[in-house]
Amino acid sequence: MFQEAVILAGGFGTRLSHVVSDVPKPMAPVYGKPFLCYVLDLLVNAGIRRIVLATGYKHEVIESWFGPEYRGAEIVYSHEDTPLFTGGAIRQAARLLTSEDFVVLNGDTLFDIDFGKLYEFHASHSANLTVALRHVDDTSRYGAVQCADNRIVAFHEKTDSHGAGDINGGIYAINRAWLMNQDLPTKFSFEKELMQPLAGAEGFYGLSFNTYFIDIGVPEDYFRAQDEFRAHYNNDAFLFLDRDGILNKHLLGDYVRNWSMWEWLPGVLETMPKLAKRYQRIFIVSNQQGVGKGLMTSEELADIHRRMLADIEAAGGRIDKVYVCTELESAHSPNRKPEPGMALQAQRDFPEVDFHRSVMVGDSSSDEQFARNLRMRFVESMPALGL
Repeated sequence: MFQEAVILAGGFGTRLSHVVSDVPKPMAPVYGKPFLCYVLDLLVNAGIRRIVLATGYKHEVIESWFGPEYRGAEIVYSHEDTPLFTGGAIRQAARLLTSEDFVVLNGDTLFDIDFGKLYEFHASHSANLTVALRHVDDTSRYGAVQCADNRIVAFHEKTDSHGAGDINGGIYAINRAWLMNQDLPTKFSFEKELMQPLAGAEGFYGLSFNTYFIDIGVPEDYFRAQDEFRAHYNNDAFLFLDRDGILNKHLLGDYVRNWSMWEWLPGVLETMPKLAKRYQRIFIVSNQQGVGKGLMTSEELADIHRRMLADIEAAGGRIDKVYVCTELESAHSPNRKPEPGMALQAQRDFPEVDFHRSVMVGDSSSDEQFARNLRMRFVESMPALGL
């Protein structure tokens, strides 16, 4: 099986710029978390434990999000100071690898193939390069790939393609020594300057898959992914809820200092039984510096939460535990959102909690950053959970 992988994550995302303009294309949010998370999940689920992210445009956004590991897999960065195009990016990243064969994916495409099957084919044919192909009903958007007995013999341009056929799915199994021995410039297109001239050559194969495929490079498919991922990847098991503005009315310039000031937001109590059925654990994580300011006591806050929980239980819902941080913002407490302390407390109390299978519902930038710090999915409202 493949031990190492490269993900091309350095694109500008020009066609998506008017939809998502402040992050690299692979970091475009889909169903509450960066698209790149789903690509990484494919590799981690396949058993790959070392992944090179080939970054360029706004590389710091990617590096600050993922850091040195993701779900137990080591993350290494191959940064381009100037664009190297797909071929140059792959060759530069390959210098950081040690495996005889590795796999390459595009950071803006999700193709849910069987990596074990790709590896077995690639190894059994002693291939230099094997392309994962996707069968589609209309090749005109992508251009077609023609094979004979799994050997790639021709590429057809978009203008010359129509009807059903195989397209390049953007996943490549590559023999590292073969790639590094090619006489190629520093900057080159992997597809046009290496793959196309290889058509018909020995050691160049294609293997077709008919599994889930989406390329978010154009706005219509980016928007389509939002709905499709809700169905395909809704495996969240742990729910973290902010309190004010999510459960109850947020009092601007004031705090809910006693139960008489509490006002449930419309539909919340009706939603709580649905949450109880969907999620394994449900927590409230709330900054409550009104206590630190002396506007209410810890006992008064606890009374509010007792009454809140009683209403939720009476409605058929459940909260597993409430976590609060009462320190002032100036105290820089590790438990005050956006710091992750309250979530880490929940994980200590409930060891089964997996932040990669968690979602945070909040209405502030500190809630969103809290989710980012823990690599959770983030949504801004209860309806966004899709109940």
